[in-house]
Amino acid sequence: MTAQNRTATVTRTTGETDITITLTLEGSQDIQIDTGIGFLDHMLHLLAKHGRFGLIVKAVGDTYVDAHHTVEDIAITLGQALTKALGDKAGIERYGDAWVPMDEALTQVVVDLSGRPYIVFKGEFTTPVLGGNFETELVEDFFQALSVSGAMNLHVRNEYGRNTHHIIESMFKATGRALRKAVTINPDIVGVNSTKGMI
Repeated sequence: MTAQNRTATVTRTTGETDITITLTLEGSQDIQIDTGIGFLDHMLHLLAKHGRFGLIVKAVGDTYVDAHHTVEDIAITLGQALTKALGDKAGIERYGDAWVPMDEALTQVVVDLSGRPYIVFKGEFTTPVLGGNFETELVEDFFQALSVSGAMNLHVRNEYGRNTHHIIESMFKATGRALRKAVTINPDIVGVNSTKGMI
């Protein structure tokens, strides 16, 4: 797989959700998001835009229950698409980091596409629901599922902030920017960026 065709489509269907995601790491930056959860649509659009990814998400879930199953399953599917698009990970930087401000909020995200899932999440939200049907506690669940399915070490740390929307927005933007660095192919890297010979 070359830098020109790193793309993947993954479909995940359960008794609770039906999700198809196409992720493109280079080339097309077409973004089409339809999850049935407006706030999540906005956050995924920001992640893709600031990561310079093409991202098409079509999700139907049991949002009449709540948003939990849909949010978590989208993160699982996105992580699987990332893993598939990266292939053998030859030549990728592997590590990425970003600080992103959003008005009064500031967040740092650091990622290692190590093949070993681990999440550290630091963030508190004073507003429990945004957009009518997005429970803000699901943000941590999203990043947890993304870390596991994407086999990445992921640290998301909000330094400070007052507005819950701003805090979460800075998290998703920073994740996009950190992932862009991590997936970037460096021609100076021979094979995979690990003394183990695999990641």
